[in-house]
Amino acid sequence: MRDPRAPEPATAPVATGAGLTPYLVADGLPPEVGGLMATRRGGVSRAPYDSMNLRPAGLRGDAMDEPAAIQENQRRFTAWLEGAQPVFLEQVHGTAVVRLARADLAPGRGHPQADASFTTEPGIACTVLVADCLPVLFAAPGGKGVAAAHAGWRGLAGGVLEATARALCEASGCEPAELSTWLGACIGPQAFEVGDEVREAFGAQGARCFVPGERTGKWWADLPGLARERLAALGVRRAAGGQWCTFTDPARFFSYRRDGLTGRHAAAIWLR
Repeated sequence: MRDPRAPEPATAPVATGAGLTPYLVADGLPPEVGGLMATRRGGVSRAPYDSMNLRPAGLRGDAMDEPAAIQENQRRFTAWLEGAQPVFLEQVHGTAVVRLARADLAPGRGHPQADASFTTEPGIACTVLVADCLPVLFAAPGGKGVAAAHAGWRGLAGGVLEATARALCEASGCEPAELSTWLGACIGPQAFEVGDEVREAFGAQGARCFVPGERTGKWWADLPGLARERLAALGVRRAAGGQWCTFTDPARFFSYRRDGLTGRHAAAIWLR
């Protein structure tokens, strides 16, 4: 039986790249807000980054894709954002949240080191990169503000969703219960095997999101479920999405755990 305290799950299918668009459309958001997550389709990068790798050149990690291909992919991604400009972050699996303003769109500004961002200004797309971790998009009511968070298990356990919700609520003058959230694609609960240390990091609150694995000390972790638990504890009532598995759908999604050397998706949210 679903916990009545948990945010409401998605009740309708979301448009995907299968014959429609090369991105997932974030549903359940206010009409003043746009949101989406790119799939791996629709870009120009070659294997193993084929084809819509959006990880900016120069960020830490394993990205060795051709800069020209990344630039073209980013140009196509930006064209989907209804005139908004994405601001990419240098993500470190932490809980830092940064506020974005028009100055962050200046050429050569660089990438803020944080795992979440928020803004109250139209035309700026809060953007996070993922390839198994969970992107979570937040919208305040009435187009007052938006936010995006990169949530792997470390960020979730550390409180990145709580920090993002607090920052957005303070900036937009609303309560957590008024927020709308959307969970993008991530590694699913049948594919995300973790050790005891991960389960212990969430304590009793997340216990029901772990199923014993086939080996001693191993567990199958439900990343979207853990996010919903955290959001529910905050008082967030609306949490759509979260039904896609990156690991088991190589035609549509990158997966670091499956492939190792691979590209990155981007999820973005903006005020119209």
